[in-house]
Formats: sequence, C-alpha cells, structure tokens
Amino acid sequence: MPEPNPNDFEFMRAALAEARAAAERGEVPVGAVVVVDGLIISRAGNRPIGDCDPTAHAEIVALREASRVIRNYRLARAEMYVTIEPCAMCAGAIIQARIARLVYGADDAKAGAVRSCFSILDSPQLNHRVEITSGVLAAEAVALLQGFFAARR
Repeated sequence: MPEPNPNDFEFMRAALAEARAAAERGEVPVGAVVVVDGLIISRAGNRPIGDCDPTAHAEIVALREASRVIRNYRLARAEMYVTIEPCAMCAGAIIQARIARLVYGADDAKAGAVRSCFSILDSPQLNHRVEITSGVLAAEAVALLQGFFAARR
C-alpha cells in the first residue's frame, strides 16, 4: 500500500472531527470526507440512529453529498478519507462511485471489507480499482471508538 502524503493528515483530521460530532449525537464515531482537487467537497459522520436508516454510514452520506455537489454519481477524481476501514456496504459504494483513492485510519477486525475481513476493493471480478492507503492517524481513530464504547458499558 502506498505511503500517506502530507495532505492525508489534514483531511483525516477533518474526518476525525466528523467522527467526534457523530459521537456527540450518540452515533458510533466514524467520519468521512470526500476530496476533489485538494478541496473537501463533502463531509459526514455516522447517522444511522438519527436518520433511522441502516445505510446512513459516514461513507454513504458523504458519497451522496459529494455526488450532489459535482452533479454526477461518478466521483472518478475523488479521494475519500474515512476514520475506520469501510464495511462491505461502504466498500461496494466506493466501487460504484468510482472513487480513485481511499485513505483510512484504523483497520476494523470485525467488519472491515478492505483487508481485515474481506478484500472487496481488490476483487479481480470488479471493473474498478481503488488506490488504498491505510493507517493514517489510526491511533486517534481507535481511541475515539474505544472511548465511545467504554462510556456505554
């Protein structure tokens, strides 16, 4: 996997801010931002509880908004930054949106579909490839999740 570039840390901090906002709403703290040409065009935190929508993961919400912003469901020039490794649903949406590059923080051993449980983005049967960089500010992402769940126990 490619090494992070200097901008990756700035954009991941924006995703972490969305994750913190999600936690304040009582949602699992996952955040995502979509970047095109070095500018954030959408940002979101998890919203399934508040929206009563099982598909309202941060990635899906951010992809929907990014598509509205650029007025195209194909996000071929976009990079997505997510605090935690995307699940199978979100990895599938990343493929459908034709995201060029995914940068994520921490691996998700229970539901990660980029490399932990599944390798959806690497599937040779699919017609789109996504460049992947992982581990960017992973400790901060893990600390957010652990703190959130510790407080709920």
